Amino acid sequence: VTGQKPGAVFITSPTYHGICSNLTAISRVCHSFGVPLIVDEAHGAHLGFHPEMPSSALQQGADLAVQSTHKVLCSLTQSSMLHVSGDLVDRDRVSQCLQTLESSSPSYLLLASLDAATAQIGENPLTVFNSALFLAGEAKRLIKRIPGITMLDSSSFVNFRDIDPLRLTVGFWQLGLSGFEADDYLDRNHGIVAELVGTSSLTLAINLGTQMVDVQRLVSGLEALSAAHSSRILAKPERAACGIFTEVNMSMNPRDAFFANKQRVGIGESLGKVCGELICPYPPGIPVLIPGETISKTALDYLLVVKRNGAVITGASDPSLSSIVICDL
Repeated sequence: VTGQKPGAVFITSPTYHGICSNLTAISRVCHSFGVPLIVDEAHGAHLGFHPEMPSSALQQGADLAVQSTHKVLCSLTQSSMLHVSGDLVDRDRVSQCLQTLESSSPSYLLLASLDAATAQIGENPLTVFNSALFLAGEAKRLIKRIPGITMLDSSSFVNFRDIDPLRLTVGFWQLGLSGFEADDYLDRNHGIVAELVGTSSLTLAINLGTQMVDVQRLVSGLEALSAAHSSRILAKPERAACGIFTEVNMSMNPRDAFFANKQRVGIGESLGKVCGELICPYPPGIPVLIPGETISKTALDYLLVVKRNGAVITGASDPSLSSIVICDL
């Protein structure tokens, strides 16, 4: 709004694929206006601990950084940390806000695991990731040799200077495969579970527990996948749009839609109706439709493509997507 100062700037960096924003430049702009920078650094708790890694959000001037310590470091699942730096953010206010949200009975198993993860990194902060970085480099070197397999790297982006070296995003479009098909093959035949499955790619994570035998199994699985589909036509498969729907239209707030009377209609009859349920392809687990949202052709097309390619549809009462629950207005 004209004349009003923003309370903060919120950035996600790195992305799930490991792509890092230039937080140094962003924080410099924010601070020139006295505005704090908040960074969702869920997938970056390990950044800044080795010269071959991108700098962490705090090292680049962020005022608040939220890290999911369990994602790459070795704390237990659900454990995370909030880091505060600088004097633009009132620490007492942050503490008070947290007290309104947190349980009065925290899990000491989770808290102890955070302490253990901190101690593990603190013992050899500059060398603890040497093995993981070496293994990631070996994996990339070997995978790039496999016919029909592509790999995401920093050269793919002009405006992003850094990428997490421990994330491997592997593409299968040259083999005519979706990411869901590749994931199913690797899981079923080689016991390889991807970190993230996309419409035409898989993202895998190297961490402190990864060993050479894991890399060898991954490379062997990808080689077998390539060999099994080498005769397929080198054409891109049907792909869904990449994520940002510009025509999102909320007809009701989600609470009113949740409690509204509802009816089930065939998916062909749902276009333009008000969605009455949360429909979320997994992975990546991001809702495409939420209660109260007008159902658009873009959303329906996306859901049908990812479902056809093998995504699991969560939240929907009919995971087959032959029908959708709508608000009975």
